[in-house]
Amino acid sequence: MTTINRRTMLKGTAATAAGLTVASKASKTFAAPAVIQSGPTKIVYWGSFADSLGVAEKQLCDNFNAAQTDVELEYQYQGTYEETAQKLTAAVAARQTPDVSLVSDVWWFKFYLNNVLAPLNDLIAANNIDTTDYVDSLFNEGVRNGESYWIPMARSTPLFYFNKELYTEVGLPDGPETWDDLVAVTDQLVTKDGDTITRSAFAHPNSASYVAWLFQPVVWQNLGAYSDADFNIQINQEGAVKAGNFYRDSVVNGWATTPDDPESDFVNGYTASLMASTGSLAGILAESPFEVGTAFLPQAEAFGCCTGGAGLAILADKSAEQQAAAFQFVSWATAPEQTAWWSENTGYMPVRKSAVDGMTDFFAENPNFKTAVDQLPQTQAQDAARVFIPNGDQIIGKGLERITVNQEEVQPVFDDVAQTLEEEAEPVLEALAALG
Repeated sequence: MTTINRRTMLKGTAATAAGLTVASKASKTFAAPAVIQSGPTKIVYWGSFADSLGVAEKQLCDNFNAAQTDVELEYQYQGTYEETAQKLTAAVAARQTPDVSLVSDVWWFKFYLNNVLAPLNDLIAANNIDTTDYVDSLFNEGVRNGESYWIPMARSTPLFYFNKELYTEVGLPDGPETWDDLVAVTDQLVTKDGDTITRSAFAHPNSASYVAWLFQPVVWQNLGAYSDADFNIQINQEGAVKAGNFYRDSVVNGWATTPDDPESDFVNGYTASLMASTGSLAGILAESPFEVGTAFLPQAEAFGCCTGGAGLAILADKSAEQQAAAFQFVSWATAPEQTAWWSENTGYMPVRKSAVDGMTDFFAENPNFKTAVDQLPQTQAQDAARVFIPNGDQIIGKGLERITVNQEEVQPVFDDVAQTLEEEAEPVLEALAALG
């Protein structure tokens, strides 16, 4: 079976392999000498998508080259988000960076701390870009101290995916509004062959598949947090521990499983539902032999949903000419027409407000694509512990594996995770203090 479009992006090198040495504000960026050349300015773009997402990413780049003659963009696929970050780290050290790179939500900040991302405000102004047309929450995540460093492109939220046929049979044709709604029908959704579960009601991902991202909303739903904005760690406090116990109980009680590849399990009928990225939508719809439904994430004590995905960053070691050419691609790729095209071909959210307004007919014919857009106003940026602490995603994810796979008790696991996060946060706090 063809692998789901997002699979190779989700799997690959562990995030710990791509760490950066945090630098202070005194670190010097390096500027390449200007090169006088005739013809278009040549730039290199590093991408991170494979399978059908990669096809769409390559097509976007080809469309850019066909749309204008001032810039010639070379598309280079680098592997997963983690592999791209790892290669970008090495490229910075070797002074052989691309001009522009896709960088995920958990990696761009580390490059920012190391002073290797170009500030974009002057380029935005020079090109008369109306930043108020970007979806505010998505754009503002890439702003530090009033300066933009990361422009939203392939942005996502978690969605609740469910087998619509099975959920209709149990009286939830639109999906569960609360987790209690799901728990109430798990006996009807689970099938077994003796003691072996042949179909679970729900499937949890592992750390390589970003379980820490998908667990973030569940923590908020239980009135907890990974941390506050000042890096005070809270994952071992009441709300997060309650969410952890819910995950652990789902496995212990036999209605949730922990497969290596939850999305493959879903399309093959081995689980009735899961949480996954909007970026998986096109692939899941294409490969599922049954009708797929999407819904807002179920609620617990409150609603909770986070943003995610990747954006575009320009490297600070490039000449002014190269940066201007790179920004021409960034602004074009995230313009209303292109972000609408990208969304319709992948499932990622359109990052421009005017693009959403122009997709009415598409959403009417493809309501599953509209779910994330409707849910977006209720989402929020992730806690600092996951996205700003080096390897925070994997630290939390490995802890969650201890709970869901090994079925360890939650409180001592989260106490261990909290201690590690606190230690890893120290150099970040030092770097932020130096940056001012």
